[in-house]
Amino acid sequence: MTTSIQDFLKKYNETRDLNIMTTVDEPWLNEHAAKQANVQGALSGKLIAIKDNINVKGLPNTCGSNFLKNYIAPYDATVIERIKKAGGTIVGKANLDEFAMGSSTEYSAFGATKNPINPDHVPGGSSGGSAAAVAAGLVDYALGSDTGGSIRQPAGFCGVVGLKPTYGRVSRYGLTAFASSLDQIGPITRTVKQSAELLQIIAGKDEKDATSTDIDVDDYIGKIDNDTVKTIGVPFHLLKDGLHPDVKTRVDESIEKLKKSGKTIKEITLPHLSYSIAVYYILATAEASSNLARFDGVRYGARTSKDAESINDFYSVNREFGFGAEVKRRIMLGTYVLSSGYYDAYYAKAQKVRRLIYEDFQKAYKDVDTIILPTCPTPAFKLGEHVNNPMAMYLSDIFTVSVNIAGIPGLSVPIGDAADGLPVGLQILGNLYEETRILQLGKTIESLQ
Repeated sequence: MTTSIQDFLKKYNETRDLNIMTTVDEPWLNEHAAKQANVQGALSGKLIAIKDNINVKGLPNTCGSNFLKNYIAPYDATVIERIKKAGGTIVGKANLDEFAMGSSTEYSAFGATKNPINPDHVPGGSSGGSAAAVAAGLVDYALGSDTGGSIRQPAGFCGVVGLKPTYGRVSRYGLTAFASSLDQIGPITRTVKQSAELLQIIAGKDEKDATSTDIDVDDYIGKIDNDTVKTIGVPFHLLKDGLHPDVKTRVDESIEKLKKSGKTIKEITLPHLSYSIAVYYILATAEASSNLARFDGVRYGARTSKDAESINDFYSVNREFGFGAEVKRRIMLGTYVLSSGYYDAYYAKAQKVRRLIYEDFQKAYKDVDTIILPTCPTPAFKLGEHVNNPMAMYLSDIFTVSVNIAGIPGLSVPIGDAADGLPVGLQILGNLYEETRILQLGKTIESLQ
């Protein structure tokens, strides 16, 4: 594991072909590291990569987009302030799908990131650079953002640990918004204990974020070894179709190991989860359409030299120049579902089904402590395999999006490999603010491998 800036820079140069980082500013890094060397805290000496949609003062915050390629963050996000206060050293910004819209990190304006396990395959997305940075041994920890699985899915594909906290558990101040009712910052690490360590630092109320919740932060580190989970729910009805055979084998093996360790496995039904993809891509695109309206080339960001005949034309040519194909697709979808005549048919209906999905989970948690699901239906797919097939790309998030829709926490832990050596991840889902429980079970599953 990385122990110094020199080690990081050496490994960074050795892994440049993987295209993991968008920004490594050596003078900035050396100055920052010198300041952090005097800070004593829980993260002292730890190196951390930050997804390039979270503000780090003095570094670019490109969001993987040509629109912001020259934008320098003028302030630190709250999570960055807390990491610095705890002594952590930030090494740079990690690659991502443009504006966090994607499941493979192939939609980055700065080129695709490759999976360190097998460079012919994707690392997942949109936090693919963050997961790859941890998997490649560049850093101790990384931060990602998760709107529909963007921490957990790449963690699953890269064989590392990814945690999406409860909505509001971690401040979003300084995170570039994609879908504000779904977005959540969280850690990507090599072990479950490390995930608890980083969550302990970044969790908690923030006056700068009105959606952050004023609920006491538990002692994740102190309680992680005392596994209180007794009954685990499994929605077997969701595991019958479309699951890669190697994924099914690893999940079945994990269930048997949990039974032998003394856990009770209980079959549950989550009847409305089959609508999760449809609900997610209505709500997320609607919110993206609204959030990305601020990118117009007036105050900051890309501005083309092409002549414009009107103010609307000016906005149009700048957005055409700055945004990539997937971002444009989602903006158009979102504008459509919010438009007059279609709002009730799509957006309003999706909000109603969102409530039903939340209620499915609440009903299940009356009988079980946690729920487990595969992180992804398949191991990491090949680079280019789905890049021109948006529907196939969207379906790679079929097991993750419901967690964001319901606002509950989810943890992806590696449970072995497929026959071709690519990692398989298992997702542990907890009720609201029950990060402690999913971390406890995650550590147990880790010990059973």
